[in-house]
Amino acid sequence: MQPNSEILKQVVTQKMPFGKYSGRLIADLPVSYLEWFKRNGGFPKGKLGELLENVYVIKLNGLEEIIDRLRKDLK
Repeated sequence: MQPNSEILKQVVTQKMPFGKYSGRLIADLPVSYLEWFKRNGGFPKGKLGELLENVYVIKLNGLEEIIDRLRKDLK
């Protein structure tokens, strides 16, 4: 899986639509929550699942600076 720029822009602008972290930006979800999805049947299907998986990979690999740069670029 290789993130594209449009997906990356969406992770810093879209909010989680449901659950414990409803209303929080997808980029701000804790890695423990993303790991929970991974362990319990995987990420949801569709665009939301794609966004969550990208954030999971970014955070798992310690690449949060990508998210930080995007936030600055979109201001």
